[in-house]
Amino acid sequence: MPKPIVAIIGKPNVGKSTFFNYLAGSRISIVEDTPGVTRDRVYAETNWRGRNFTIIDTGGIEPESEDIILSQMREQANLAIEMADVIVFLTDIKQGVTAADKEIALMLKKSKKPIVLVCNKADNYEKDKQEIYEFYNLGIGEPYAISSTNAIGIGDVLDEIYKYFPEKDQDEENDDTIKVAIIGKPNVGKSSLINKIIGENRTIVSDIAGTTRDAIDTQFENEHGKYILIDTAGIRKKSKVNEKIEKYSVMRSLLAIERADVCLMMIDAKEGVTEQDTKIAGEAHEAGKGIIIVVNKWDEIEKETGTLEKYKKDVYNKLAYLSYAPIIFISAKTGQRVNKLFEMINEVAKQNSMRITTSTLNQVINEAIAIVQPPTDKGKRLKIFYGTQASTKPPTFVIFVNSIDLFHFSYERYLINQFRKEFGLQGTPVRIIAREKNEKDL
Repeated sequence: MPKPIVAIIGKPNVGKSTFFNYLAGSRISIVEDTPGVTRDRVYAETNWRGRNFTIIDTGGIEPESEDIILSQMREQANLAIEMADVIVFLTDIKQGVTAADKEIALMLKKSKKPIVLVCNKADNYEKDKQEIYEFYNLGIGEPYAISSTNAIGIGDVLDEIYKYFPEKDQDEENDDTIKVAIIGKPNVGKSSLINKIIGENRTIVSDIAGTTRDAIDTQFENEHGKYILIDTAGIRKKSKVNEKIEKYSVMRSLLAIERADVCLMMIDAKEGVTEQDTKIAGEAHEAGKGIIIVVNKWDEIEKETGTLEKYKKDVYNKLAYLSYAPIIFISAKTGQRVNKLFEMINEVAKQNSMRITTSTLNQVINEAIAIVQPPTDKGKRLKIFYGTQASTKPPTFVIFVNSIDLFHFSYERYLINQFRKEFGLQGTPVRIIAREKNEKDL
């Protein structure tokens, strides 16, 4: 049984994201005074009284709206309600009960799920909580006055939520779950890929560039394993990031890369590798994440003998620093080769967390030295005494040498290539840290 799920529901601009961020302990959701900022469901893990659970922030529901994005936000909120074990119905105590609140209350009662009614923005707590009695008219039960901004009254709400959690299951912890961030510029098909994988309209898909503004987490399990799929806002060129909200989205995408074990770097087959692609891929490379290059919309390319190999060569020419990353050609639209992604994800995650014993590592280093002698400078030769693995994700090795100045980049690259030849390490960056050591200390 998975962790309990709590969905935060309410009309726009009642403070759902502020409440969510307080529970999550970080600014995961975009917080802005513009109604409709949080468009998709956003997940986070949190804990209360020793119980781990998942919270979902949702786009504000506007029951009567015909706007295409707002209507899709309403659909996403409905999906969150379906998934939830407990629903937090968030209202604005300063506005009082509105027509939209009444419509949402009716919809939530039909779900037959436990509902905790929360009246936010009681910032002047003693004075504002006097306004709470009007909310009994919604027929949902006892309302709780809180201030998300000032963190007042939230403990009582969490205690009430906790009462509705199902019995704890021994399988709640997901230590073997692989976090996969789908990254790339806008409109390459990131949301479409997630929707194809899980078979539901999990994230909003439209032709409006920049629709996915938050990084969205989807828990998913199949015969290959357990995954958290992180859909990210398309990262735009800085010059095109004008809106304050868009700037938040770029930051959120970079944070999504940080949270991931493996990044799927999506490229539009029709456009090829663009300058923006090189920058986005570079972020994942610098962060030390496992990387798979995913060329999407391959079904739309006219092919002849050698097209695939020629395309692959062109990708590696433009993303030279990702020569270690495997490439897969897919169509998120038709599902072509999408199932093959999971074996690659598992393998890259395994390589990214690979640990090599010190004895095996030094055997490979000694063989490498015997094949290609370390460089010399002004009659002084580089000596490599020994190496050890310092960490994983990515595999990072400390090499002890007689002089850091003699440890040129070209020889470092040679050693990394030898490590790859012996250990595989496909799909993951490899780091080497040189440390100077005096021979007398050995």
